[in-house]
Amino acid sequence: MKLRAKGQVTIPTDVREHLGLHEGDEVEFAIRDNLVVMSRAEHNRSHGRQIASRLRGRGSSGMSTDEIMDLLRGED
Repeated sequence: MKLRAKGQVTIPTDVREHLGLHEGDEVEFAIRDNLVVMSRAEHNRSHGRQIASRLRGRGSSGMSTDEIMDLLRGED
């Protein structure tokens, strides 16, 4: 199996079938005793949603939601 330029590899069919993986499913990687362990992601959430959930409630712009939305729409 070759590692592609962007760090991609093809997961063999028997491994995908054993884990019940299908196109679009998310997987997780861990390193244990110098081995890479791949598993089906516990929560099938996109990476963006994971980042957003970690950041939720941490911002403090001093502006209300309506003020921020007006700013994004270009309104004064």
